[in-house]
Amino acid sequence: METAMEVYNDVEMTTPPIKRRKKKSKVWEHFTIGVTEPGCRRAFCKGCNQSFAYSSGTKVAGTSHLKRHIDKGTCPALLHHTHDNNDNDNSQQMMTTPKSDHTPRRRYRTQNTYVPFDQDKCRHEIAKMIIMHDYPLHMVEHPGFVSFVQALHPQFDNVSFNNVQGDCVATYLSEKQNVIKSLEGIPGRLCLTLDMWTSKLTLGYVFITGHFIDSDWKIQKKLLNVLMEPYPESEEALSLAVSNCVSEWGLEGKLFSVAFNHPTSKTAVENIRSLLCVRNPGVLDGQLVIGNCVARTFSGLAKDALEKGKDVIKKIRDSVKHVKTSESHEERFVELKEQLQVPSDKVLCLDDKTQWNTTYNMLVAASELKEVFSCLDTADPDFKQPPSAEDWRLVESLCTFLKPLYEAASTLQSSGNPSAVTFFHEVWKTQSDLSRAIAGEDPYVAGLAKTMKEKVDKYWRECSLVLAMAVVMDPRFKMKLVEFSFSKIFGEDAGKNIKTVDDGIHELFNEYMALPEPLKPASEADGLSDFDNYILETTGQNLKSELDQYLDETLLPRVQEFDVLDWWKQNKLKYPTLCKMARDILSISVSAAAFDYVFDMEPREMDEYKTSLRPETVEALICAREWLLESDASSQQMSSAVVNAEA
Repeated sequence: METAMEVYNDVEMTTPPIKRRKKKSKVWEHFTIGVTEPGCRRAFCKGCNQSFAYSSGTKVAGTSHLKRHIDKGTCPALLHHTHDNNDNDNSQQMMTTPKSDHTPRRRYRTQNTYVPFDQDKCRHEIAKMIIMHDYPLHMVEHPGFVSFVQALHPQFDNVSFNNVQGDCVATYLSEKQNVIKSLEGIPGRLCLTLDMWTSKLTLGYVFITGHFIDSDWKIQKKLLNVLMEPYPESEEALSLAVSNCVSEWGLEGKLFSVAFNHPTSKTAVENIRSLLCVRNPGVLDGQLVIGNCVARTFSGLAKDALEKGKDVIKKIRDSVKHVKTSESHEERFVELKEQLQVPSDKVLCLDDKTQWNTTYNMLVAASELKEVFSCLDTADPDFKQPPSAEDWRLVESLCTFLKPLYEAASTLQSSGNPSAVTFFHEVWKTQSDLSRAIAGEDPYVAGLAKTMKEKVDKYWRECSLVLAMAVVMDPRFKMKLVEFSFSKIFGEDAGKNIKTVDDGIHELFNEYMALPEPLKPASEADGLSDFDNYILETTGQNLKSELDQYLDETLLPRVQEFDVLDWWKQNKLKYPTLCKMARDILSISVSAAAFDYVFDMEPREMDEYKTSLRPETVEALICAREWLLESDASSQQMSSAVVNAEA
């Protein structure tokens, strides 16, 4: 095949005239100038022999298009040469790139600037993508991904599974430093929650989350560990997880409470309790161990209710399935609803049996549309067996039971990260509702309520101290609400349980009073410490009186938007020691379930892919994802705040 040079036999190959200024551009290392016809000169690539416009008459085309031919790797000869060099030695670079011992770089043009190609940055971004979107690590070896990346930039060196695994762990370690810094600045203590996941390989995975109140009196939480436990049913499983977490993060002496959702024996609970005492002397002798996660408690109650009504639930599910799985059936249902003028705006949806809230929502929607279902057989001949009036009555009873549980569990998904104060009210209300149902005349309702109340009573026995202490730290309630509610909950045993709370709160305050004060820097010392001691001695006041003074003061009005943390922030000078105790008590989380899993019917299960990875890699992927998403959310909030401020 004739080349462009051979077409023009009369072409005079030249180089820039000697008398002209010497051309300094690097493109002339790769191009020569040839006259193709009178008054017209073209630039010929030495590598691939392609010709490009250079000058016509007095007009000169410049060299930008010649640079693009070289710098963007579109020259076949240079591209082939580069690939050969990469195969032999990854440190070789393209002819137009300055020599360097670092990752090969190539410049490509965007509008007015050249951006260097950075292999390391690309690998870092791939690792972040895999972490944030929970992609499998092996995707970097999939042919489709390799082809896609090569199409974006042919100079990108393919990475292996081992490469990207190392990159993900490196990202985790980098993000971990930020978490360490945030924990170092905690003014109070840390509360841990333990969420045990299962797997098909009979391995357990303990998700450990730390909860605390920061220096600005905002409640925070951080996922700290995801620890693989080979023997999740052993009596040491959870205590070993806590011990490893404390050691890794340097939390000795900083723990305040531990809550978990995994069924355990008394021995297992005592193992955690003793660990809390040894690591953290002076916190109620390890009593702040919560072995009954509130999310699991509510899920257990809902499970009992759904099991009791499983027959009628199946009828409703089949009716909804008939409508939702056929477009023609759904059209007839909507038409009939409009004809009957049913005012409900509920949307029918099939439930997910692993999430009890979806079953509740299905029942609520179907119940509001029961009139349509009752008449549907007249408009839709395929609909054979509509639920009976008795079926709908049972559905309404189930919804009556599930509604308060649903509302209480939903607060766990609120952005406000609700404290134990919230759930004191929710659990107390649930127990009161069940007591009334048991005393009612409906045997079906009474039987269901009795089964559920047994679980609520068990929860109260195990968690009432923690919940009540949080209520005492709310200036709208203090001991008054404890006395009132316990008299209804415990009956004849109310006095004993009230005394337990009162003794516990005073004992804990004495322990805080005995803690040494942190040394103030010389710059903060005002030289009046002796004067402070003199005031205490001469006025007859002591630190313990803070608690009694607080309890004796009039209750604050119960306004809906009251922020208990902000109240303590504003009163830290009035109650310096009690304020420290309140900070720790109000940071206690009574739920170990993660935000997305509070309605789960069964413990979460780790997927098969992750269980095939090394435990260290699993922890790195899950923790780093949580931290990166939190960082992104925080950045977006800051950006929104700036925009709103400017507006």
